[in-house]
Amino acid sequence: MDKDLEIIKQETLHALDQAQDLRAWDSVRVSALGKSAPLVQKLKELGKVEPELRKERGRVLNELRNELTKAIEIRKAILEEKALNEKLNAEAVDVSMPVSVVKGTLHPLQRTIEEIVAIFAAMNFKVAEGPNIDTDWFNFSALNIDENHPARADHDTFYLPSKSTDEQQLLLRTQTSTVQIRTLLEQEPPIRIIAPGRTYRADHDATHSPMFHQCEGMVVEKNITLGHLKGCLVDFLRAFFGIPNLPVRFRSSYFPFTEPSMEIDIGWNRKTGELGGGSDWLEILGAGMMHPRVLANCGVDPREWQAFAFGVGIERLTMLKYGIADLRSFYEGDVRWLRYYGFSPFRSPSIHEGI
Repeated sequence: MDKDLEIIKQETLHALDQAQDLRAWDSVRVSALGKSAPLVQKLKELGKVEPELRKERGRVLNELRNELTKAIEIRKAILEEKALNEKLNAEAVDVSMPVSVVKGTLHPLQRTIEEIVAIFAAMNFKVAEGPNIDTDWFNFSALNIDENHPARADHDTFYLPSKSTDEQQLLLRTQTSTVQIRTLLEQEPPIRIIAPGRTYRADHDATHSPMFHQCEGMVVEKNITLGHLKGCLVDFLRAFFGIPNLPVRFRSSYFPFTEPSMEIDIGWNRKTGELGGGSDWLEILGAGMMHPRVLANCGVDPREWQAFAFGVGIERLTMLKYGIADLRSFYEGDVRWLRYYGFSPFRSPSIHEGI
């Protein structure tokens, strides 16, 4: 081997030994085998060598290039293994050390739903569910809400575009009463259900949201009266708020799907916000005996079966029980708010231990 080729070989091998990381290695690779490398230039100049010497010169140059290429690849593997070990050592975790865990909390709305379910489960109610997107018939017509009722206005209800003029109008349900209708169509009486879930209306301020939660309930049995409805709701409200003697007032009202209809108020103190105290009244939910037309729309004979129904806003119950002033904070996803108002997910509400 010529002296100049021996120098190239020794300098390259020495530089590879000195390279301690992949960046330095790549610099050596380029200087040894790059387009401007001395060895590559000599290979390009083979055409100028006399024919009788070209073959031997080419063999020597190619052998050197192959030898350097192999040395470069070996050094690369060594440096890659070194880099991996350094990374593993840097990211090593002592599994014997105690860990710091940030505990998650249950959203107060979910907690309220669980409390409602626990109370009504003790009264032998079952939970029923239905779709968030429903038809005009389930949301309005079946509930004795005629076509001219203001609740059907575009500015009150979220309607969805129809694919054809023949299909029923689709909308985001404005109440979970749609679940009551579906249950009446699918099950034979007697029936006891509650239907907690999301509902949608075109409202948005400190006390209203375009999406909110309702829980509606229905009982279909023979020979039931307003007295059964009143006893059911009084027991529920006193258990939910944890006030055994909570004042509860029933006053007449109007809903298209119940007859007679009632608004239910609870006693509170307007100045202090204390529930159960003072001489003021706070509206909390609506209820009534189910209208005979609603039962008939679902194939249930109103002369044989009677029914009562009620509906309550879950956000409203939660705000009153836990002192939350602004409805919008429920949906902002503020982790600090959730930690303050949240509940342990490992403790379920219980009638026996207290809601």
